[in-house]
Amino acid sequence: MADEKNYITPQGHAKLEAEFNELLKVERPALVKVVSWAAGNGDRSENGDYIYGKRRLRQIDGRLRFLMQRMDLAVIVDPATQQGLEKVFFGAWITLFSLKDDIEHRYRIVGKDELEPSLGYISWVSPLAKALLGKQIGDIIKVTAPVGEEQYEIIDVQYQIPAV
Repeated sequence: MADEKNYITPQGHAKLEAEFNELLKVERPALVKVVSWAAGNGDRSENGDYIYGKRRLRQIDGRLRFLMQRMDLAVIVDPATQQGLEKVFFGAWITLFSLKDDIEHRYRIVGKDELEPSLGYISWVSPLAKALLGKQIGDIIKVTAPVGEEQYEIIDVQYQIPAV
């Protein structure tokens, strides 16, 4: 599992890089200054700036290591270069029609580090995404959900950001 590829869109990778750079070049250096100043104030055991600063530095360092590992494993998949535009693959925007409740749902299949349920971004390893991959418009898919089995018809597949 540790060597599993980290499929990610170019936008998702850029977001990871931006967070990494912000932590490394802005937050961490500013915090190091605060901790150095606090350390020079004497007794460190009751020095809130020092104690909090050291704890926050450990958190930042841990997050930097995590981001570095995720970026090292990253396999950037650009949906704009997708060839089979009629089928559902990584990066696709899919509009589904629920056969159970007659409601349309829109999802985008993205990498694990890009999950954003409020935007409809679902991981490529999720049960719904796995059921969708390789399918095309008109196909009916079945997905087992906590509330039971759901059935959807694929009514649209796009690789560009769809108009809302």
